[in-house]
Amino acid sequence: MSANVFFEAERQRFFRPLSSSRRELVSACLRALFERLHGPAADYVHNLNREALKELIAPVVREHQSELDTDAEQDEFNTTDAVDPQQLTVTVIRALLRDGWLEQYPDRNGLVTAFRFSRPGKLFAEAFWALHRPSRSRQRNMRGCRNALEAALSERGDAHDLVDAYEYAEKVIEDLTEGIDYLQERIRHLMQEATVHSQWDDFVEFLDRFQRDYSKQLTADSATLNRQGIRQKIEMLRVSLDSQKYKRVEEQLQDIAQWAVKEHTGSSVFEWLLDRIDDIVNAACDTKQPTFVRAMDTYIRRITGLVQQSMMLRTGQNRHAYLNAISKLAERDKAGQDKLLQTIGEQISCVEIRLLDPSSFKLRSATQRRKAATISIQPRASRAARLESFMKRAESEAFAVANEELASKLRGDLRLFQHPIHLSSLPPETARDLISNMQAVEAVRNTKGRDLAATRLPGRVENEFYSGYDYEFDFKRDL
Repeated sequence: MSANVFFEAERQRFFRPLSSSRRELVSACLRALFERLHGPAADYVHNLNREALKELIAPVVREHQSELDTDAEQDEFNTTDAVDPQQLTVTVIRALLRDGWLEQYPDRNGLVTAFRFSRPGKLFAEAFWALHRPSRSRQRNMRGCRNALEAALSERGDAHDLVDAYEYAEKVIEDLTEGIDYLQERIRHLMQEATVHSQWDDFVEFLDRFQRDYSKQLTADSATLNRQGIRQKIEMLRVSLDSQKYKRVEEQLQDIAQWAVKEHTGSSVFEWLLDRIDDIVNAACDTKQPTFVRAMDTYIRRITGLVQQSMMLRTGQNRHAYLNAISKLAERDKAGQDKLLQTIGEQISCVEIRLLDPSSFKLRSATQRRKAATISIQPRASRAARLESFMKRAESEAFAVANEELASKLRGDLRLFQHPIHLSSLPPETARDLISNMQAVEAVRNTKGRDLAATRLPGRVENEFYSGYDYEFDFKRDL
């Protein structure tokens, strides 16, 4: 069985320019090339010929020409000819062509040879470009996931909407992970160079990024705020699709989502995608977003502590200045002391000293002290207030039924009767039984064991208490 090998042919020394003595220059040239060929302002009308390539690379070479790794081995980038910017530009272009970053192709319209990125060259150059590009994402992937699920519920919804929702959900994790990595990198940099002057620009950049991206990510696009809405739409997709649309969506998924067909477990790709979206959103809400908030809190506390430490040091230096002045006075003779005091007096002549009136300080009387101590004591709830609180709690928990308790009862009934159970066959004899029947479908779908299945039937349940679809409860057959 043959396997694709990356380091072969022209890619045999693919990363050689990035390990050269001018690797920073090479990475800057790759960023400039990607911006010209594939960036937001890329010119797709005119191809990049040799002269245009030199004009694009030359300013970057002049800007980064002084960045040379003196400890690197001798190579083509640090020879005597590489001192000339034009010669160094030609050297960079030749190296990128030779090692598989760029490739030539005939431009039939202009009848010239044009240049473009090779496929691996484009992928790696995009990484360099993205690291230096300020984020322009609106961070609305959580809302995008919710809207895509809503579109799938509409009459014209299809499998493409469901795949879009899955991709949006994956982007939610990527957004939060990128924010966590960015903040952890700032924290490491803060610990390495613990000075306010070197960190202030980074902190200002963080504040701009917070206002532009993170504030939306923690408010309108918060995983916590949108979690319930996404869950509701997933549940509606599970129970409200008729058999015809369900079959059509399943067939479309088999056609357009081959990766899901290979990865899914169970008999339905549709159900697997819904479960995966639910799991991803839960992971974003329970794990990634709290980690992101903790990383942001750690960074802010570190930079705040650094600012406070700097202010304390500066205050200490001002306090020690008076001690230094006194020690200098002690070392000088009378003429020198007079001269130094005159100089200091001219510097602090604008200072105004005021003394507090001693009569303004008054001791508290015994009555005032007792009153302060009495107010600081926490009030104790009366018996009537505690009884009212207990009654409210009992009323709220009187008809609360746990999903696992309902699932356990259904398992026992299924094993006892040895056949599926219909929702319409469960008699609502008491108020608790009525609430259990109305909550049975939710309990089956959210059970931890995932061994039960609730199938909607064409008939309906009609009684004096509620009206809705009838369901059949049974053990899953594929377990």
